[in-house]
Amino acid sequence: MDTAAVHKHLLGERREWVRAALDCADAVASGWNGDRTADRATVVPVYRETLDRSGALADAPAVLRECVRAAGERLSADPVAAPPYVVVTSEGVLLRATLDDRLLVRVRAFRLSTDARGPVYERVNETPETAVAVTLG
Repeated sequence: MDTAAVHKHLLGERREWVRAALDCADAVASGWNGDRTADRATVVPVYRETLDRSGALADAPAVLRECVRAAGERLSADPVAAPPYVVVTSEGVLLRATLDDRLLVRVRAFRLSTDARGPVYERVNETPETAVAVTLG
């Protein structure tokens, strides 16, 4: 499976979609009191709502189909903008396709770490080049 072709597709033809996902993350982080937050409720559900309002969430199944084609594969079912195909996580957007291997496409917009108070979320990866990760799992 050609993960490099998927990466190239996301940074080329779908760059604006990746940028939209990152812009949504910026909007979410602008609502925090500072550059990080310990409140998950101000990250994942707000990010999902923001992606939905922007249209990026609705476009995610088409992006996943294109990624699978770029990898040289075919989906056995039509993906929808919901798990297991499209998941909004504590790190960003995850697109999943189960083929011979599982194709995992991530747009990482947040980092989850732990400090003395517990879990902490930070806005990371300001550019598509740093945010996009394509792996098999």
